[in-house]
Amino acid sequence: MSSILNPVGVPSSVVAAPVRDLGTADFWRAFAPGLHVGDARSVQALEAITPAAADMAAIRALVLEEGYFHASNIAWPMDIAVMAETVRALDRAGLPPVFAFIYDEFWIPFYRLQPIYAGLLGEYAMLPDFWVWNVDPARGDSGWRPHRDKGQMALFPDGSPKSMTTWMPLSKATPLNGCMYIVPATQDPTYNTPQDKEWKFDHAAIRALPAEAGDVFMWNQAVLHWGSRTSPRGGASRVSMAFEFQRADVAPFNEPLLAPLAFHPFGFRLRLIAKQVLQYRHMYKVDPAIERIALQVVGAAG
Repeated sequence: MSSILNPVGVPSSVVAAPVRDLGTADFWRAFAPGLHVGDARSVQALEAITPAAADMAAIRALVLEEGYFHASNIAWPMDIAVMAETVRALDRAGLPPVFAFIYDEFWIPFYRLQPIYAGLLGEYAMLPDFWVWNVDPARGDSGWRPHRDKGQMALFPDGSPKSMTTWMPLSKATPLNGCMYIVPATQDPTYNTPQDKEWKFDHAAIRALPAEAGDVFMWNQAVLHWGSRTSPRGGASRVSMAFEFQRADVAPFNEPLLAPLAFHPFGFRLRLIAKQVLQYRHMYKVDPAIERIALQVVGAAG
């Protein structure tokens, strides 16, 4: 596939660009002219993904029993390949791939999945917690290390979720290029206990989650999971994105909570992205120049 990048629109060192450059929608439109920035028409008349009642019941049962479910063969209205290439281009330019959320297309899946979130959580909100990965076998990359997003606090006493994570690969995910791994709730002795920071599961319980581009995984935020380390034989990088959600009737896990179907303007998105760069510094190595930019964007919002 030919590059979606404007060959003269990308600075040789984008991380050195002043905030006023990264803070303009035109900069991002030039960077990826195949995508949209702040164009509400791109999300108008989206068809929601509404499972049949029996299918929704099966999804709830899987989340309660194993902690997650996997959906495939979804017809998305976006060009998934262009989205993946945009993430790779951001990475090459020295920008954290989470800046991909400046583009309208990266929000569309989470709008269309609204009936499933409502079926799992009832009235809900989007958390200001999201990320994008470009896990590259050529660099020996790995996904984020084993963790529980929130642990036992994310569950009600009956094991039903207060909050959920959605993880979506934008390229094929395999054991060689860093697919997700999970310990199903039924195989995890410390799941939903005060000892959930102690890992006592049998290694044979670990489950690989290979996937095709455009598949969807949802897990409750107590389940243990991680992105694996790549192999030099992994081929193309694994590109993926994730967003977190919570019930509206529990105290916010983070703020500001976002209305599920709200179309957020460019400046607000930019501030949310800067927040992600800063709040996930413990999970990855952030370039000092990017950290300074994020601090200035967040500071300007304050």
